[in-house]
Amino acid sequence: MKLQNMFKKTRKKNYISLRDSKPEVPDGLLSKCNKCGSPIMTEDVKNGFYICPKCRGYFRIQACRRIEMLEDEGSFEEWDKGLTTANPLNFKGYEEKIQALQKKTGLEEAIVTGKIKVNGLDTVIGVCDGRFMMASMGEVVGEKITLAVERATKEQLPVILFACSGGARMQEGIVSLMQMAKTSAALKRHSDAGLLYISVLTDPTTGGVTASFAMLGDIILAEPNALIGFAGPRVIEQTIGEKLPKGFQRSEFLLEHGFIDKIVERENMKETLSQILRLHSKDTAPENVKVNFAEVSKEMAKEASSMSAWDRVLVSRRKDRPVADDYIERLFEEFMEFHGDRYFKDDKAIIGGTAYFHGRPVTVIAQAKGRTTKENIERNFGMPSPEGYRKALRLMKQAEKFGRPVICLVDTPGAFCGLEAEQRGQGEAIARNIFEMSGLRVPVISVVIGEGGSGGALAMAVADEVWMLENSVYSVLSPEGFASILWKDSKRAGEAAEVMRLTAGDLLKLEVIEKVIAEPENYTRENLDKVCGQLEIFLSDFLKVYTSFSIDELVEKRYQRFRRI
Repeated sequence: MKLQNMFKKTRKKNYISLRDSKPEVPDGLLSKCNKCGSPIMTEDVKNGFYICPKCRGYFRIQACRRIEMLEDEGSFEEWDKGLTTANPLNFKGYEEKIQALQKKTGLEEAIVTGKIKVNGLDTVIGVCDGRFMMASMGEVVGEKITLAVERATKEQLPVILFACSGGARMQEGIVSLMQMAKTSAALKRHSDAGLLYISVLTDPTTGGVTASFAMLGDIILAEPNALIGFAGPRVIEQTIGEKLPKGFQRSEFLLEHGFIDKIVERENMKETLSQILRLHSKDTAPENVKVNFAEVSKEMAKEASSMSAWDRVLVSRRKDRPVADDYIERLFEEFMEFHGDRYFKDDKAIIGGTAYFHGRPVTVIAQAKGRTTKENIERNFGMPSPEGYRKALRLMKQAEKFGRPVICLVDTPGAFCGLEAEQRGQGEAIARNIFEMSGLRVPVISVVIGEGGSGGALAMAVADEVWMLENSVYSVLSPEGFASILWKDSKRAGEAAEVMRLTAGDLLKLEVIEKVIAEPENYTRENLDKVCGQLEIFLSDFLKVYTSFSIDELVEKRYQRFRRI
């Protein structure tokens, strides 16, 4: 049945975020934005993804409109129609209210589920509709989500759920609460089957929905400025007796605090979802890409020149040396950055996400310095906090679930050693990464592109192979720290560098690393291609070899790599 016919009773009122008081104009021609108060043409709003053309404020939209924006035309197949609310508590007036809403909205309940194609890719979808009791989750909503997820698991399909909800449905009491467990359990089985779940948070997403299916996505997206939280702002203010800060519990707040991966504007939602679905498609296969870098030497590295170890330390720290962003832009296609550790914060000292390398989906994680002083301050000069390592590990485990190789770029003077880092468990975060990476069930390659400082570097270098650029360094701590601890004189850093054997050539002889990548003289972003040419060839060969191993062979080989040192 076509979506427009499903909801023909509601075509006059196309979204619910308009003021109830109608302007004195012909009905349906002109409306008023409830955010900026400007008069707006209804048709302009409908044609503009239900976004105010004056203030860019988002109107809440019906489930059918949402699906129309995402589906390949005519591809939506609705599932599980006809489920009815049983009124488990015999709540007075509840059945009458449900019937009145059904008549008013044309909906059977607060969610529409089914199957669609998004740019040719099949996916199961569920969309909450806030017109129906604020899309609160009662038995029918929980059942429809669960049935959709169970069918997706059986048919080996991804799931996309658009949350918009006031939370649990009070009129159904404890039965409503149990839907949190039921939907979460169904998603756990879907996840255990190695399948993708994308959660999209819209305004508002609160209460029991936030505390269950909405926050369990492999990837969590949100629309701009959406209200997202467990307890509503009014409840929090009344409980603690304090005024909340501006922007509290909005999408941007959650992104900063590490709880969502990405904010996506509505007009870009279909393309973003399509890109994510394609990356996780079973049909995605490596392309036979021919790399032509004949002018680039394939030798491990040039023999050590007259440069001292301390000279190489200084070169590894040069401000014009390429940083992680430069390599990601040059080596990978369609990189999509994901944010946050899901616990506390998004640490900008580590960037990570998904991309393609020669047509193969990979996960890329990098310790990131900035290109400018301002960027360096934002990225804490490449010194990650605990939440940075936890973000990295989250992305590695996600890669493991979907069978994607992990490519790490290491460039840090060391893990951040501030008071806050210690309070939030810096040592535990590093230890957990080392622990989990040792048994990661996908190929892992780490490349030291600049500084490899101490445990802060090792937390992203427990890999099948570790490579270093010719003038990068990798050591137990900085030469300054080494000299200060052993000789009580940090000015002897140059002498310490020679003793520490921290250069790529030294570490290759010690068999701590497998490969040295030659650098051009005066290496900058201007001649980055010469290095990336070598990396592209070596990475291609690495993936060809290591993806041929069984999981048991891969993990045992990595274990033995460190066991022999």
